[in-house]
Amino acid sequence: MNDTRSAYGDHIKLGNDAGGPLTLVSIAGAAPRWATVAIGALTLLVGGLFLTGCASDRQASSPPTHTARKSDSDRTHPASAAGVTPEKVKAALPELETLAKEALKKPGVPGLAIAVVYQDRVVYAKGFGVREAGKPDLVDADTVFQLASVSKPLGSTVIAGLVSDKLVTWDDRIIDHDPGFQMHDPYVAAALTIRDMYSHRSGLPEHVGDLLEDMGYDRAEVLHRLRFVPTRNNFRSHYAYTNFGLTEGAVAAASAAGKSWEEISQERLYKPLGMNSTSSRLSDFLAHTNRARGHVLIDGKWVAKYQRAPDAQSPAGGASSSVHDMARWMRLHLNGGTLDGKPIMSAQALAETYRPHMVSDPLPRSATERYGFYGLGWNVGYDELGRVRLSHSGAFELGAATMVVLLPADQLGIVVLTNAQPLGAAEAVGQSFLDLAAYGKVQQDWFAFLQPIFEAMAQEGRSPIDYSKTPASRVPALANDLYVGAYANDFYGNLDIVVQDGQLMMRQGPKRLAYLLRHYTRDTFYYETAGESEVGLSGVTFTMGANGKATRVLVENLNKDGLSMFTRIPSK
Repeated sequence: MNDTRSAYGDHIKLGNDAGGPLTLVSIAGAAPRWATVAIGALTLLVGGLFLTGCASDRQASSPPTHTARKSDSDRTHPASAAGVTPEKVKAALPELETLAKEALKKPGVPGLAIAVVYQDRVVYAKGFGVREAGKPDLVDADTVFQLASVSKPLGSTVIAGLVSDKLVTWDDRIIDHDPGFQMHDPYVAAALTIRDMYSHRSGLPEHVGDLLEDMGYDRAEVLHRLRFVPTRNNFRSHYAYTNFGLTEGAVAAASAAGKSWEEISQERLYKPLGMNSTSSRLSDFLAHTNRARGHVLIDGKWVAKYQRAPDAQSPAGGASSSVHDMARWMRLHLNGGTLDGKPIMSAQALAETYRPHMVSDPLPRSATERYGFYGLGWNVGYDELGRVRLSHSGAFELGAATMVVLLPADQLGIVVLTNAQPLGAAEAVGQSFLDLAAYGKVQQDWFAFLQPIFEAMAQEGRSPIDYSKTPASRVPALANDLYVGAYANDFYGNLDIVVQDGQLMMRQGPKRLAYLLRHYTRDTFYYETAGESEVGLSGVTFTMGANGKATRVLVENLNKDGLSMFTRIPSK
């Protein structure tokens, strides 16, 4: 079968400064396939929209960067013609029908839902397509979707509520609320704050921990193992998108309130806002009858093959909601912490989440070009008139792609939720609508523009070696028993090499996930990776000792941060 899932998992950053046509495109670090995808993958600064996604979003050491840009003077419409008006918004709403139907055809998502908020009113909320391919149940405004990394700004809103209640501050140290948490550097552990975690400046490498989740480790164990990851003097000096760093920040904040993250999210945000279909628990999502199944493309057809289980990183990527509920959340932000006349939290506490904390897009550019920033759970951008744009995107390679954009000065917000692997549909619909609201016309075919970028990302992070082809000078493997044994790694845990039916098998993680090892040449084998961080075929190379037996084993797809050397455990 030809499984064409995108290689970016849950992390997207799309950039649209609502100032006009294409501004910048750059593919940034994804997670484990390149060294990471599931939530740090695509960075697009398109006309002004900045989106960042989550979740497994993969691993990538240093993915390629592409830039294509128009200066403000090259825009289709001059800046003086730009601006959201009631007339433009009203005219744009009917066009959403066309945009949504285009999304069902190209790239062809099975289902999606859209909500638009303008001047404290829900002016649009509707579903399109089906909840599951091949079944008749239709998507509507109450259909519940997995949010992936759109969980991040939702979660930062929860913490803003706790800040408003004076139960916690963004500058509280992690260890003051979670004393057992450690980092590789004791100084970093002693100084690290909730703010550091939510702005991705902890010093942890991009997407670290995502592979542990894929291997079956639970939240507590992933967070415990972060202590084995060197921060290499990157604390507060480098931006690196980390789902589990942010998750630890959320866990510490919830602990300050004496609750679990799932409990405090429900009590402090979802219940007060009347977000009755929203939860931070997978079990609640699965209990909904009106829920969207995640889909991947297999042989050109959408198949509901997988169920992403993101409880381990719930604050970063594990929430689920409907566009009906998300519209209430957007209204809260656009109305300074008040909903339907009822104060929910202070405007000041919310505003702190919008303040740029780190340059998330630090590519060198001319003085006329704009940079991208990350606040606290939000991507923050500015258009040519200095207007703030808040956004985030989310994605699971196993079948979800989402986006939200708020324009606070214009009191306008849009959320798009889809039930398919990330191919750019959610971003294309959102960006097209923002063009219509600001300029009265779509600046370019965003579906056509974004789809090949996402397709190219599907090839990122794969091994430079094509293991499906026999090498020119193939050397036979040694006897199986010379490789067999138990191997240990502080970060990834134990790995077992065993023989089953005459073939070598590799077992990883707490669930002892089993993978068949196929021989490539001499002491190098390969296996088919799986899960949210799947990257195709990846190598497994043994180092042989003086006694003729393997002493170490390196697993290629786990080696993004140089952490995947497993050492043989001596026999007792």
